[in-house]
Amino acid sequence: MTVGLAACGSAKESGDNGDKGDGGKKTDALKIGLLLPENQTARYEKFDKPLIEKKISELTGGKAKVSYVNAKQDATLQTQQMDTMITNKMDAIILDSVDSKAIAGSVKKADDADIPVVAFDRLAEGPISGYTSFDNAQVGKAQGEALLKALGDKAKDGQIVMMNGAKTDPNAGDYKKGAHSVLDGKVKIGKEYDTKEWKPENANANMEGAISAIGKDKIVGVYSANDGMAGGIITALKGAGLDKLPPVTGQDAELAAVQRIVAGEQYQSVYKPYKGEADAAAEMAVKLAKGEKLGAEAPDKVDSPTTKGVPAKLIDVVSLTKENVQDTVIKDKIWTVEEICTAKYKAACDKLGLK
Repeated sequence: MTVGLAACGSAKESGDNGDKGDGGKKTDALKIGLLLPENQTARYEKFDKPLIEKKISELTGGKAKVSYVNAKQDATLQTQQMDTMITNKMDAIILDSVDSKAIAGSVKKADDADIPVVAFDRLAEGPISGYTSFDNAQVGKAQGEALLKALGDKAKDGQIVMMNGAKTDPNAGDYKKGAHSVLDGKVKIGKEYDTKEWKPENANANMEGAISAIGKDKIVGVYSANDGMAGGIITALKGAGLDKLPPVTGQDAELAAVQRIVAGEQYQSVYKPYKGEADAAAEMAVKLAKGEKLGAEAPDKVDSPTTKGVPAKLIDVVSLTKENVQDTVIKDKIWTVEEICTAKYKAACDKLGLK
């Protein structure tokens, strides 16, 4: 596998921020910024933040300080947060961008200040030094394949609706491309949307429009790029008075989505082993912050619209259906049986033998 090298000038061994040991390299007393994009999706606050903080602490013997902020889906706010991190002379920054293009200027400012930036989950533009995410094309393929499996012979009996993510998120384009590679030619796509800000309420409004345009009885399935939107979609489908809900996909294995899967309201989600992604981001950030080059931490290469050959690590995903809830999110302690199997879902859980 190709050994990834840090982007030129983004992880210099000299500078005036951070304590240094012998040879001019920084010691474990590092300052690392962590910028996450929003708090509507449960994963960021519940999993990503604590997992990254824990790994950084392990790697530095508890000596590093992590400065955390959440942009709450506001690209302008995230730009201000990045500028503050630069002013405060972070040794490295882990960035999950709200808008991959809008943040490019701040990434350049960080690079000019010799602060390496690790793009986390979403590939930001500008001179980033490393990147970790899940295999986004694989996510879309997994969703498309699950939808085709659920439809079976009914795939030709009607039309599907595609509810993609926000255009400002580069991952959304990858999911969309992966899904199309599986679905095109196998089903008729009646309506397709790029959902503003990934918001469930926007997906709900789009779905209501699709139902009016296509007719509720002609919709045989819905491709939803994530679980939050799936919730809005399912609410619209229920509101239309369907006798039986068509299969709906999702992503992120959110608690509400897992419960809907158990209950048979949502067919599928994509489970992402968050720890692997968080660990990779922490390992890259700590190594770059010390002025060292990336090696085994970044075995892959990716291209952004502005930067070629970015050192990266891509993590595999798992298609989650009711058949493997026990062996994925429960086994990995993402959600407990008690959290999933509340009174409303107990009978469905018992039927699946969840324990």
